[in-house]
Amino acid sequence: MTLRLYDTAQRSIRDFVPINEGSVGIYVCGATVQGEPHIGHLRSAVVFDQLRRWLTYKGYDVTLVRNVTDIDDKILLNAQAAGNQWWAHAYLYEQQFSAAYDALGVLTPTYEPRATGHITEMIELIQRLIEAGHAYPALDNSGDVYFDARSWPDYGRLTRQQLDDMEPAVDSARSGKKDSRDFALWKGHKSGDPGTAAWPTPWGRGRPGWHLECSAMVTKYLGPHFDIHGGGLDLRFPHHENEQAQSQAAGDPFANYWMHSGLLTIHGEKMSKSLGNSLFASDLLQQTRPVALRYYLGGAHYRSSLEYGADSMAEANAAMSRLETFVARAVDRLQLADDEILRHSGVALPDEFAAAMDDDLSVPAALAVIHERVRAGNSAFDRNDEDGLRSALLEVVAMLDILGLSPVAAEWAGTEGSESNGMKAALDTLVAAQLTKRDEARAAKDFATADAIRDLLATAGIVIADTPHGAKYTVKGEN
Repeated sequence: MTLRLYDTAQRSIRDFVPINEGSVGIYVCGATVQGEPHIGHLRSAVVFDQLRRWLTYKGYDVTLVRNVTDIDDKILLNAQAAGNQWWAHAYLYEQQFSAAYDALGVLTPTYEPRATGHITEMIELIQRLIEAGHAYPALDNSGDVYFDARSWPDYGRLTRQQLDDMEPAVDSARSGKKDSRDFALWKGHKSGDPGTAAWPTPWGRGRPGWHLECSAMVTKYLGPHFDIHGGGLDLRFPHHENEQAQSQAAGDPFANYWMHSGLLTIHGEKMSKSLGNSLFASDLLQQTRPVALRYYLGGAHYRSSLEYGADSMAEANAAMSRLETFVARAVDRLQLADDEILRHSGVALPDEFAAAMDDDLSVPAALAVIHERVRAGNSAFDRNDEDGLRSALLEVVAMLDILGLSPVAAEWAGTEGSESNGMKAALDTLVAAQLTKRDEARAAKDFATADAIRDLLATAGIVIADTPHGAKYTVKGEN
């Protein structure tokens, strides 16, 4: 079967044909480490982790590069507000992003370059653009360098916009531009900027513009022409448009395919720090199991919007619990050790699962196949059909492994043990059901029933806290 992917640039699903047979190069825009990650950031990481795992299963040698933007305006402002050095601020939140990726079982990228480690490559790219007539030093001698948008006829091609219809660049108030749509490749050092946040260039000391960083880093690690550029849908414009323009204007073919994951929303709005509606990963990971969060973030089609609601995690946890329970029961009946299951996980996948994954990474359809095989396995269990049970178990584990959800994989088998994980899943499901009833009672202004549910849970040692994102629970005595 041929893998087909939706190419944002072409606005169509295309057969995936790698540039070099047998290998795939992927660049994913990673974190701008201005603050702690919210689960919108993590959705993109999970999506491209699923893509990487599927390509690897299909036999490709995958190189995945995910950058870290560790210098930009917001990092400098936030660090100053917190009274920290900008580089210490950036490193603190880089660690938090890494911890969140690890918690969700996102595989470590092949390379994870930091912007500040590639200043030389950025300066070289600017020089190429100036020589080609597509960039210019600021007219006011401020040390800024701009991309000349009107000099590049294809500017706007990725997002299918005409230059005259575009919004001005965010720094349009700067006086050294030829056109308000020109964007900064390099920002000259300004009074008030930390002295350490500047590097010497032919145009004076300064620091890189955001868009320039990714073009320089992807070329360093994947070359001027690579297979897939990925990121969140909110990055299409201006970030990805500007990346493509500056790279192609410098003579690099750049990405063959563009893939964008949909936004994660709360009450219909994009989750964003600027909107103040962020659900931080650290908070949610304290309230739910990471494997259930991964199931939730990766369970919808990657191009669709994903709405977070009061029942989202309860539903994901219940679904994951059903899968874990089947695997645990089957392993117990068949008396298989985890390593035996892993050795047999190379079993042929159901055709329906492979077809779903090849159809633009249709994970919802793939999950439907997994749950169908679980039902078949449970039927085999009930009629003492050990051959049928073994077949279903190995298929389920193999499919879950590709989605990064296998209960016997090292990241989820963990230190708690499968029995503890199962008990936590069962508790989450039962409490979630009671909280749903409590929400319904409160909506109906039946406060006596709502209070009775809260008191019943309290008797069992379960403490309820109402938050802006719904009711959360803790078990009395747990840290």
